[in-house]
Amino acid sequence: MAAKEGYCVKCKAKREIKDAKSIVMKNGRPATQGLCPVCGTKIFKIGK
Repeated sequence: MAAKEGYCVKCKAKREIKDAKSIVMKNGRPATQGLCPVCGTKIFKIGK
């Protein structure tokens, strides 16, 4: 299974999400939340 990728706003680049975990937002949509492996900023990606 491929690792999740998201956009890090601080690095301004696509990065692999470290410690990714699937969550469900308040409106019921799935999302992925984790950390940027380079700078440690929180990365949030909507969708599976």
